[in-house]
Amino acid sequence: MIQVYKHSNGHLDGNISLAAAEKGSWINVVNPDSDDLQLVSMVTEIPTDVLKTALDTEERSHVEIEDNYVFVVINIPIILETDSYDTLPLGIFITSDFIVTLCIQETEVMRAFTKNTYPLFHTFKKTRFLFQILYRSATLFLRYLMQINHRTDDLEETLRHSMRNKEFFMLLELQKSLTYFTSALRGNGIVMERLMRLRRNTALHHLIKMYEEDEDLLEDVIIENKQAIEMVEMYSNILMSMSDTFASIISNNLNIVMKFLASITIMLAVPTIIFSLWGINVQVPFQDSANGFFFVSGIALICTITAAILLWRKDLF
Repeated sequence: MIQVYKHSNGHLDGNISLAAAEKGSWINVVNPDSDDLQLVSMVTEIPTDVLKTALDTEERSHVEIEDNYVFVVINIPIILETDSYDTLPLGIFITSDFIVTLCIQETEVMRAFTKNTYPLFHTFKKTRFLFQILYRSATLFLRYLMQINHRTDDLEETLRHSMRNKEFFMLLELQKSLTYFTSALRGNGIVMERLMRLRRNTALHHLIKMYEEDEDLLEDVIIENKQAIEMVEMYSNILMSMSDTFASIISNNLNIVMKFLASITIMLAVPTIIFSLWGINVQVPFQDSANGFFFVSGIALICTITAAILLWRKDLF
């Protein structure tokens, strides 16, 4: 899918065809096929092979500088259908006329721009638009980290009284999500530092030109990204400690149940032995008594109560 947007007189026009794209337009490409990539390549003069690079799900965050474009890849956060979290590469190309974004699927990061809900967003301010995408990605990382923290608290309450593996596997899934976030945020941080250094490169001013407001925005993005990295590290340590702790708790809860069942087994074994002794085919006490059954039952009851008291004193019941 190819969408072309352009701001004109403060209004975002999203009904522009690729062939009619003008200078200052934003070309948003989502899950394209080979024909779509060829069309984008013809309009933007970006090689098709380079465009395909942005669609590689294993692509790492980096910056490539060519004569006619700057290629930036960042990893953005997404929520999977299983309510777990992952990251996905987002390719951003800046040419002298256009800004092009490519991703394998529609994401929450870009939805704020396609719906024109992001403040002070203009397609023709390409450098600022790039930094706004970076800022949007960093704030989403922080939001998802807060969601992970809340889910961790809920799982903690459940695991306090649970012996099931389901919640424990959910905890491990959150740990894996934080690992993805750590790798993505560190890579994005390197990209931001590289972009900050480009402001001194006058040879790239026809592609990336930073004004004072743009530099301030990029500094804010770097701060947000560092804050997200610190939060990821903190939550990762918490989850690792929780995993070890609750693994021990689950094992301890199981031991308590097994101890209780063993105590019940011992208590049931006492009357079983007594009734077995009186059931043998030899002379036994009370066999000629009309109340023999009640005598034997009383003896069994007394022995069972005695066993229960002994187990209780030994903290085994």
